[in-house]
Amino acid sequence: MNEALLPILEPQGTDQEMIDALKRETFEYFIKGVHPKTGLICDSTQPDAPASIAVMGLALSCYVVATENGWISRPEALERTLTILRFFHSSHQGPEKDATGYKGFYYHFLDIEGGGRAWKSELSTIDTAILMAGVLTAAEYFSRDHNGEAEIRRIAKDLYSRVDWQWAQNGESSISHGWKPEIGFLPYRWDTGYSEAHILYVLALGSPTFPIGAEGYLRWTSTFKIKTYYGTEYIHAGPLFIHQMSQIWIDMRGLRDNLNEKLGFDYFENSHRATHIQQQYAIENPKGFSQYGENCWGITASNGPGPAELEIAGKKVIFYDYIARGVPDDIDDGTISPWAVVTSLPFAPEITLPTIRHAIERLQLKNLKKVYGFDASFNPTFPERNTNTHGWVSPWRLGLNHGPIVLMIENFQTRKIWDLFKNCSYVVTGLKRAGFKGGWLESAHS
Repeated sequence: MNEALLPILEPQGTDQEMIDALKRETFEYFIKGVHPKTGLICDSTQPDAPASIAVMGLALSCYVVATENGWISRPEALERTLTILRFFHSSHQGPEKDATGYKGFYYHFLDIEGGGRAWKSELSTIDTAILMAGVLTAAEYFSRDHNGEAEIRRIAKDLYSRVDWQWAQNGESSISHGWKPEIGFLPYRWDTGYSEAHILYVLALGSPTFPIGAEGYLRWTSTFKIKTYYGTEYIHAGPLFIHQMSQIWIDMRGLRDNLNEKLGFDYFENSHRATHIQQQYAIENPKGFSQYGENCWGITASNGPGPAELEIAGKKVIFYDYIARGVPDDIDDGTISPWAVVTSLPFAPEITLPTIRHAIERLQLKNLKKVYGFDASFNPTFPERNTNTHGWVSPWRLGLNHGPIVLMIENFQTRKIWDLFKNCSYVVTGLKRAGFKGGWLESAHS
């Protein structure tokens, strides 16, 4: 499709006006998807979806953004935050199959009404880390001499302090992916390849009660693959979310660990490079998927139109359901996720802003469902029965997509979440124990 021939259907005004409107619309997910008793928020808009603890961590941070932008009052944000923290603080921790958590960790998915384990999910270390990132952000933000705000700080400290990161190592230096009451620890560990685990290791290293040693972090970073695409060297990971998730909270600009020192660039710069590589891949479009181009890219973990195998233009193409898509040399089936572009905004505004504008003004990708901003993903190559320019469009919205949109637009505009997280002594300690130096860390006190 020739982008120049697409009409401007919804003028957005200035870039600031455009992303302000997108940020506000997207935040509504964290108001309308809340259970009134538990404060838990659904993982997606799919009927009967459970709550996701990672989405809860994003929500706690989003309430800060909403307060700062005047979308909700500080008392309302305080009450919503307290409801969530009180639930996690008082919910049952134990080895039983229907508990909410164990050893300070929580199950990946929870029943939204009762709060017990859902979908026989694992006690997730990475999702607990994302939850704790939101908990600690709330504790830094609600710093006033007020009974409710003091309670937030007390509960946040208790929740973080009781996470037994040493137990999650299960006798080794790295951290396990998780644990199930039926089988014990999962066979996978956060020790192979670049991933979203920076937030996990920083919080585990900074724990005041169960800190791990730096050996696991160093073991993990030693497995990172350095690749060069389109003349650009970077630490490789195919899905965009890997380059984004930890940096929703941790400002990596100028911070360097041992690997960064050897390479000569930090993780923020690495994400800048990864974002440009994704755009260049879409421009070259080696698999010939529909609509890929300079202003149509964003390949990450997402819903998809599969599972299916179809013949498209004389070639067999395998389409996937939910999977971690990535490029240049990972899974790509023509599925594009606009939210992943927005979450790259702080790293590469020079290419993300035009892509966001194209998605809204020309493709109208935040108008198809008319709620919560962008559609989760679409695949214009996959033929739908009611043919349109978008092909397949995800029928559901996901909190794990919407939270990063709100938070990364805010970081791009004000650095608010980054600055709050810098004030957390546990984070400073964790970064220093991992070997990070430079940047804002030089003036920080642990």
